Amino acid sequence: MADDHETFEEASAGSSNTYPMQCSALRKNGHVLIKGKPCKIVEMSTSKTGKHGHAKVNLVGIDIFTGKKYEDICPSTHNMDVPIVKRTEMTLLDINSEGFATLMDDGGDTREDLKIVGDIGDEIKSKFEALNEDQSLMVTVLKSMDQEALVSAKAGK
Repeated sequence: MADDHETFEEASAGSSNTYPMQCSALRKNGHVLIKGKPCKIVEMSTSKTGKHGHAKVNLVGIDIFTGKKYEDICPSTHNMDVPIVKRTEMTLLDINSEGFATLMDDGGDTREDLKIVGDIGDEIKSKFEALNEDQSLMVTVLKSMDQEALVSAKAGK
């Protein structure tokens, strides 16, 4: 009996990638989950109540990773899921031949698992190639719903 003990390889706090928020509390430039995709709200309007109904909120959002436009209509008293979006600034050290970025965070830890893709990828590559020896390129990494992507770049010191 003394030898029977459980081992746990991995434990999580069971945290969610989203939290609920009432539709009427959502704001333009905020984030919301539309059709399971994390979107930035670009347009929002409220229609008046009907004879027997609720006021409805019309949302237009752009996927923060793909740039695709999504629309949704929700009664203003109902809840919608809001994704937890984390923004991190990192220094771009190198871009390998397959298009993966070597990034370093403020603590000095490096990672090489993010691929540079799309129009933003082309912009980052051209800015990186145009740097002087004493300059560095700071990139913004956006993380939400277990996805990560490079979303912007600016020259650093």
